[in-house]
Amino acid sequence: MLRPSYNGKGVLATLLGADGAGKDLIEIPAGGSREPASRETVDAKRHFLRLSGQEVFKVGVRTMVKAVEDVLRKCGVSKDDLALFVPHQANRRILDSVTGSLGLPPEKVYLNLEKYGNTSAASVPVALHEAYAQGRIKPGDLVATVSFGAGLTWGASVIRW
Repeated sequence: MLRPSYNGKGVLATLLGADGAGKDLIEIPAGGSREPASRETVDAKRHFLRLSGQEVFKVGVRTMVKAVEDVLRKCGVSKDDLALFVPHQANRRILDSVTGSLGLPPEKVYLNLEKYGNTSAASVPVALHEAYAQGRIKPGDLVATVSFGAGLTWGASVIRW
């Protein structure tokens, strides 16, 4: 018989979300099956990322804060229980707003944005690896992650290291 094996370590909770109503806030308009590459789409520069900065900022901060609060509640822990918070490294203003809204002190937040810039979907895994390699995450530590991106999509997790 197959059954889950749980020793108190690993991923304790995850949360994934998407809001297609915001699809136009962050997009690359052309290049896919809906609008294949052509001379016209290339000349019109429709293969570059476009985003509505102010709106993405507001929605991103609000969504990431709620996602972290929801995933913490889902596994029955509080932000005070966290050893480290590893957010998507989008930009400094967003990071400051998210961590400020959550009330997390700087020593509980791992940032490497200044080192790499926004590495898109790689930002959380890269930051987790660095934090572990630097000794910022130890066995038994509780770590929360959150990310937000195009589509509008998001995810959060709580991990017992």
